[in-house]
Amino acid sequence: MKRTHLFLCSACVVALSWLALPVGAQDLAPPAIKGQKLFMARCAACHVKAGARAPDQQTLLKLTPEAVYMALTTGAMRIQAQDLTPEQKTMIAEYLGGRPIINGPTGDATTMPNRCPANLSPGDPEEGPSWNGWSPDPENTRFQDSRAAGLSAEALPRLQLKWAFGFPNGIQAFSQPTVAAGHVFVGSDTSFIYSLDAATGCVYWSFQAEAGVRTAISVGPMKGAGEASYAAYFADQKGNVYAVNASTGELLWKTRVEEHPLAQITGAPKLYRDRLYVPVSAAEETISANIYYSCCKFRGSVVALDADTGRQVWKTYTILEKPRPVRKNSTGTQLWAPAGAAVWNSPTIDVKRRAIYIGTGDAYTEPAAKASDSVMALNLDTGKILWVFQDTRHDAWMDDCGPGVGTDNCPKDIGPDWDYSSSPILRALPNGRQIVVAAAKSGNVVALDPDRKGAKLWETQLAEKAPDARGLIVFGGTADPQAAYYALNQVGKLVAVDLVTGERRWTTPLDSPDIPGHPNLVGGSAAVTAIPGVLFAGGWDGVLRALSTANGQIIWQYNTAKEFTTVNGVAARGGSMGAPGPTVVGGMLFVGSGYVGNSSGLPGNVLLAFSAK
Repeated sequence: MKRTHLFLCSACVVALSWLALPVGAQDLAPPAIKGQKLFMARCAACHVKAGARAPDQQTLLKLTPEAVYMALTTGAMRIQAQDLTPEQKTMIAEYLGGRPIINGPTGDATTMPNRCPANLSPGDPEEGPSWNGWSPDPENTRFQDSRAAGLSAEALPRLQLKWAFGFPNGIQAFSQPTVAAGHVFVGSDTSFIYSLDAATGCVYWSFQAEAGVRTAISVGPMKGAGEASYAAYFADQKGNVYAVNASTGELLWKTRVEEHPLAQITGAPKLYRDRLYVPVSAAEETISANIYYSCCKFRGSVVALDADTGRQVWKTYTILEKPRPVRKNSTGTQLWAPAGAAVWNSPTIDVKRRAIYIGTGDAYTEPAAKASDSVMALNLDTGKILWVFQDTRHDAWMDDCGPGVGTDNCPKDIGPDWDYSSSPILRALPNGRQIVVAAAKSGNVVALDPDRKGAKLWETQLAEKAPDARGLIVFGGTADPQAAYYALNQVGKLVAVDLVTGERRWTTPLDSPDIPGHPNLVGGSAAVTAIPGVLFAGGWDGVLRALSTANGQIIWQYNTAKEFTTVNGVAARGGSMGAPGPTVVGGMLFVGSGYVGNSSGLPGNVLLAFSAK
């Protein structure tokens, strides 16, 4: 192997105080956030500050975590890094590399003992029951009808674990499983993508991306790619979008949709006919307060790609103005604005109106952009902005900023960080009229009229007190024909909201088990899922629950926060569920368990499959 020379300047190992976290919270921070904070506190003077001679942050972010760790331990920078602990070196390496360091088996399917006896090519995902992508429908209802679900409320008492699959070296199972044509497609935080048999969990193939993959995967027809009749589409934590052969895992194309070094794809790209609609987010707000960082230039966007070739068809920024230099801070670092309004969620498709609906995040700079904390409608064919509904104004927010805390990069009036981080839902009312239902981190749920440029029809506030930056509704709800359902983060409740009036139908408080060392694992930030009569929700406490949609009564639950024997022989355990929701297909329930996030959740590395048969 060619030796990698990574020149980390001596400023990286100068003992600077952590900028990052509230007093007492340093030890509770997830490893990825610790690594990012440590890098900014110890390395920014040489690798982020404009004009520095060392390789810049964008260059370092292209390296593997193994290469960074080698440079810090046995490579060119071992002397300069000698005062860093092995844990600190690992955290920096995994932040820059975009995934955990791989020790031992790499996670490649060829090394696993549960290879499927034959590589059965998946057929047309439209021909049988499926959960294809973030939601089984373009409208992002996250509702599976009884025919496709193959599971009813009456069958839930018979629901038992059928198989478990372990992600080698993983610490977060943050990719929602897709089930199509009898195959399960799922990503991992270690950058591997897997195709499994839905019935048994045996593995067909794997593909390794450049960074961790937390998006749901979409499967659809592929033209002009030789023997590849169908492709699996997904994106990684470094802003790359991929299409691979759904039968073999062979790469068909790869496109980077955003050049900002901190760009990432969090929401699942939405496949509709021959185009893939990609939401673009970034980690810039988490480091923008650093005094050496030239804040801020990232703007959220949606990119439309040709599904057959990966070629960009259009790209629309959520903030139309390009960032421009506005002032210099006390170190002479140039600051820029406007920035922010990332798109954290999977786009919602309105076929009738040829529109896309997205939610946008907070602004990073002030004055806050008019499209931040908003629901936005774009033209499906051209990307032209049709209308914008802004919920929270003046929400300019950066991590590490607040009263008496921060640097002169910080906004003078720090906002609450109340993004629309979850996908809007397009639903028809009993009278046939369609509405767009959207929920913000603030706890505010609104119904908008798509025929009147997003005019507000009703508004319901589910927060009893203003939530902090962790948010009350984070990765989204589900809706059947009568109501929308949401998990409330931090407070431990599930809520049903009437689609016609916006009134609460019921509220169910949750009893979370006492977990030693983790006193605040209450509620859920993960997306929820519904089938007729049943709501499924996973929580920070690791418990997967099923409730009656009629009255909110809990009718089944399963604690996933434990060790499992896996079909692929990987040591695995479950943990928190904080991002993707369960998928229900063909009489089976699939869910990944393990999520650290930004709230010190329980790590885990397992995909679980339940069946009532």
